[in-house]
Amino acid sequence: MMIIMQPGATREQISTVIDRVHANRMEAHTNVGTRQTIIGVVGDRHNVPADQFESLPNVQSVEPVLKSYELASRQFHPENSVFSLGGFTIGGDEIPVIAGPCSVESRQQILETAQAVKEAGANALRGGVFKPRQSPYSFQGLGEEGLEYMAEARALTGLPLVVEVMAESQLPLMSKYVDMLQIGARNMQNYSLLRAVGETHIPVLLKRGLSATIDDLLNAAEYILFGGNNRVVLCERGIRTFETATRNTTDINAIPVLKSLSHLPVVLDPSHSTGHTSFVSAVAKAAVAAGADGIIVEVHPDPEHAFSDGQQSLKPEEFARLVKQVKAVAEAVDRTLVPEETPFFPNGVING
Repeated sequence: MMIIMQPGATREQISTVIDRVHANRMEAHTNVGTRQTIIGVVGDRHNVPADQFESLPNVQSVEPVLKSYELASRQFHPENSVFSLGGFTIGGDEIPVIAGPCSVESRQQILETAQAVKEAGANALRGGVFKPRQSPYSFQGLGEEGLEYMAEARALTGLPLVVEVMAESQLPLMSKYVDMLQIGARNMQNYSLLRAVGETHIPVLLKRGLSATIDDLLNAAEYILFGGNNRVVLCERGIRTFETATRNTTDINAIPVLKSLSHLPVVLDPSHSTGHTSFVSAVAKAAVAAGADGIIVEVHPDPEHAFSDGQQSLKPEEFARLVKQVKAVAEAVDRTLVPEETPFFPNGVING
C-alpha cells in the first residue's frame, strides 16, 4: 500500500506513520516529493486495516498499489528519479553516453579506448573484467588486474567506471573500484545477487534478460530497490525472438513503456541489441528519439582482433560520428547530451 501524506506534513508526523508501519512488521520506503511525501509499505498488507494509518495526523489517503513492483512504479514515485554518477546526472534532460570495450584485454587497450571515447564525448567508461561466456573455453576476463587497469583509465580521463558483476562473492572487490555495477542479461533474475547489490548502495545498471518481459525487468529492479538502493538504471538490450537477421530484436517500444510505468531512468544498448556495427548508430538514434535517458555502446580500437564481441564494437572514429548524430537527435526532442565539461557531483540522489 501507499500512505500519502498531506502537503506540509511535518517530519514528526511522517515518523509517526513510519513507526506504525514498523510496529506492524512491515517495511517503509519514503519518497519525499516536491509537494508531498509518499510512504510505500511493503509486507503482509492483508492483515492490516487501512484505517490504522488513515487516522494518523496529516495522512491524506491510503491507497493500494496495483503493481507487484511497488517501489519501481510511478504510482509510488510520480516524478522521474535523477541521480549523479561522477560528473553527470542521469534521468533528467541530459543524455549521458557510456562507452568502452566488451572486455578489458590489456592495459594499453583500455587506456587507449578510454582516451578515445573521452575525446569523442563519452561520459562513462564501460569494460568487462569478469565475462559470462557461453563456452567455458572462451576468454573469461582479467579479474582484478582488469579492474586496476580500469582504475588507471579513470585517473587518466576522469570517466566513472561501469563494470559487470557476476556473483555476490565479487562485490567486495568490485566496490573498491567501480562507480556503477552492471547486472547482465543472464543475471537479471539472479535474485540473491540482486538483493546483495541492493545492500551496496552503488548505482546499478540492470539489463533486461534475453527473454524477459517488461514486468520481469521491473520486478528484478524491485529487489534492488527493496534492499535500499534507489540508484537503479534500467537497460533495454534486445530480446530473443524468431528473427535471426540480428543478434537480438531491439524493443524500442520498451523505452516509452518503461518510462510510463516506472520513475527509473532507461538506457539502451544498441551493440547487444543488434550485434553488428552496421546497425548500432541507427538504433542509438532511435533510442534517443523514443525517450531513452542514455545509451551504452561497445567501442574497441581494433575490433577485428577483439577477444569478445568484435563484430558489434565500433572503432573510435565510428563512435565519434555516432555521438555527433545522437546529439542532433537529442536536440530535436528538446534534450541534450551531457556537456563536455561538467561539475563534479558525489554519487548520490538528486531527485528520488
